[in-house]
Amino acid sequence: MSNVKILTDSLADIPSNIVKDLDITVVPCTVRFGSEEYIDRVTLFPTEFYQKLVASPVLPTTAFPSVQMFEEAYRKLAETTERILAIHTIASLTGIYNASRMAAETIQNARIELVDSEQVSMSLGWLVILAARAAKEGATLAQVRALVENAKTRVHIIAMLDTLEYAQRGGRLGKGAALVGSMLNVKPLVSAVHSEIVPVENVRTQKRALERLVEIVLASGPIQELAVIHADALNHAQTLQKMLAKTFPMDQIVMSETGPVLGTHTGPGAVGIA
Repeated sequence: MSNVKILTDSLADIPSNIVKDLDITVVPCTVRFGSEEYIDRVTLFPTEFYQKLVASPVLPTTAFPSVQMFEEAYRKLAETTERILAIHTIASLTGIYNASRMAAETIQNARIELVDSEQVSMSLGWLVILAARAAKEGATLAQVRALVENAKTRVHIIAMLDTLEYAQRGGRLGKGAALVGSMLNVKPLVSAVHSEIVPVENVRTQKRALERLVEIVLASGPIQELAVIHADALNHAQTLQKMLAKTFPMDQIVMSETGPVLGTHTGPGAVGIA
């Protein structure tokens, strides 16, 4: 039987070339604009999504993959392997982890283990990539899982929201509501910490916000992997990439675009580093 196989959900935002190279299975979320339903990066790609988001009078709704979708993915993987590791986005924020777990329990001919990454976007993506690389090199399920659990404490994501409008409209401000205050013209910096999206600081201008992102990342200690993630904000992403390239090899900085699920809440113009 072949190596351990790695599965994740489309909130990982892993660029398609890496997904293909490392043979990662991605189970996609869905997004609905009124009665039209789309599958994340299958029937609706990020660029098109952001065009629709800006034009739409109502916020789209997003849905996590069903138990059936996970079951199908697991059955397919179980045809070629007996060992599967699923690494998912923050379990407390969506029903993804639960749907995956329920599907895993129906599979008899493979051992499936699940990890709650407590992360989102490419900080989840990095855990999946590390796992897939190790699996490709022949690591056992226990070894791959241990690697992921160890790396979990070392992955970080920090992002700048260009606007709070979408987070407000979607009711996703939670503890971040304090960010809004009376000044909607600030650029809030947010991070994922212990399964929560938390405010880091407010910055007055976009230029300064991008500089702060880089300062915070570079001050955080030695860097193993870097990705720049954006929501229809390629210019900002390229600016960040150039700033980071002063201390980290440019060709090793992965560029990623976030899809409909996160994009619905961040709105266009958000950019981050994982």
